[in-house]
Amino acid sequence: MSDPADPELPAPFVSSTMRIQPQWIDFNGHLNMAYYVVFFDQAVDELYERLGLGPNYLKTRNHSTMVAEMHVRYLREVKESDPLRVRCQLLAYDAKRIHLFEELVHATEGWVSATCETITLHVDMAAKKVAPSWPGNVLTALERLQAAHAGLPVPESVGRRVAMPEKRA
Repeated sequence: MSDPADPELPAPFVSSTMRIQPQWIDFNGHLNMAYYVVFFDQAVDELYERLGLGPNYLKTRNHSTMVAEMHVRYLREVKESDPLRVRCQLLAYDAKRIHLFEELVHATEGWVSATCETITLHVDMAAKKVAPSWPGNVLTALERLQAAHAGLPVPESVGRRVAMPEKRA
């Protein structure tokens, strides 16, 4: 196992600061719901690059990752001037899947705007099927990330389902 204070894989992983594009603001004056996912996706791209799953992985191995399931919760609106970062936490992984939890946070004030929970699949792009296992370097990086994130609490909303609240009697 690696040192939990691994500087290459901090706990949680925090993306670079990102900015909202003016065209992403909707008629309500805040970030359109679709673009929250753009921020989550960009942050995962940063994390995956560190894990060896960036564009070079597709180029050299003809394998990639694809999101199979996603649950986004919108908690607080963000506006065009708000600088944003995403915190990513590895919840679990196995031979062909990665389970992540992300929080979109205001980069200077720290409050959470939205959360995203995903299950991502390892895909053989030639066969267009789920690949049976991660290569050794990626598996080692996932092990290091899991060790770094082992001490983080499981977020309260992990596994939450989408449903109408039950009416109280």
